Amino acid sequence: MANNIEIKELLDAGVHFGHLTRKWNPNMAPYIYMERNGIHVINLYKTAAKIEEAAEALKKIVASGKKVLFVATKKQAKDVVAEKATSVKMPYITERWPGGMLTNFPTIRKAVKKMTNIDKLMNDGTFSNLSKRELLQITRQRAKLEKNLGSISDLTRLPSALFVIDVMKEHIAIKEAQRLGIPVFAIVDTNSDPRLVDYVIPANDDAKDSIDVILTACCSAIAEGLTERKLEKADEKAAAEQAEVAADAKPKRARKTRKEEAPATEQAEAKTEE
Repeated sequence: MANNIEIKELLDAGVHFGHLTRKWNPNMAPYIYMERNGIHVINLYKTAAKIEEAAEALKKIVASGKKVLFVATKKQAKDVVAEKATSVKMPYITERWPGGMLTNFPTIRKAVKKMTNIDKLMNDGTFSNLSKRELLQITRQRAKLEKNLGSISDLTRLPSALFVIDVMKEHIAIKEAQRLGIPVFAIVDTNSDPRLVDYVIPANDDAKDSIDVILTACCSAIAEGLTERKLEKADEKAAAEQAEVAADAKPKRARKTRKEEAPATEQAEAKTEE
């Protein structure tokens, strides 16, 4: 899957551009190829290998029926992340990270339920008796909830992994995930600390094309995982149906054998009486 990632493709997307040398994080040294014009250049062979590794891990997570939460609140990543995450039906956060999103998950779920309740009441016509002012307040509240939590309305339990675009910007999300032992996948630039992340993808986290090419590779792996999951479910269903059919057939056979045995025993008894 990730073998399809060509170094040229990464090069054209500008994945190799790091930050200014004075802004670097020394822990990123293993992933840096060279320095040119005061800017660090990322080793794309290592990036390609890490994308492959992350894609394989994501595929396994999704194939087991779990969710991956995408987090990107920076301007240039918002649209790309929303589009890619929606294409594979995964939850994502592109607005402000709600504090306690993971560590205080039940409260966040209540807010999401509140949003669905408002929708229900609006459809029922319950709000038709309210004044214009009250209706406006409820509509505004609904819009605010939709903006911040609309993309995670399908998330009924904690995600099994976090995919972060900028490690420094999303440090709160990463801390929460670490606290709960949730693995973190992240695009890590030369100014960030890779030790905070479980699956490091060394790359330019500021360019839209760079984010796009990496997410395309990861999301295609997730799509494969989802397909595997569907096939597994279909196989399980077929096996269960076969088992039911077999179970129904067994008692009938047993009844037949009993009926066959009954006349034989009667004959034997008659003979003994004679």
